[in-house]
Amino acid sequence: MITKEEITIKVPSEVAEAYRNATEEERGQIEARIAVLLKSSMTSRQEAIAKLRQTMDEIGRRAAERGLTPEILESILNDDE
Repeated sequence: MITKEEITIKVPSEVAEAYRNATEEERGQIEARIAVLLKSSMTSRQEAIAKLRQTMDEIGRRAAERGLTPEILESILNDDE
C-alpha cells in the first residue's frame, strides 16, 4: 500500500479556486497527475546523475589507460603556472 502525505504548493488564485470547486474524482485525477510529474522529475535527475558518474568513470579509465596516475594528476592540479 502506498502511503500518501499532504503537501502545500502555491498556485495562481484561479487555479486554487478551480481545484476547490472540482469534484472529489477530479481532485484525485489532479493529484495523480502532479505525483506523476514530480516522480518523473526525480527519475530524470537520478538518470542524469547516473550518466554523469558513468561518464566520469569512463574518463578516469581512459586517463589511466593513457598513463595518468594520481601523482601526475596532483602535480598538474598543483601547478601554478
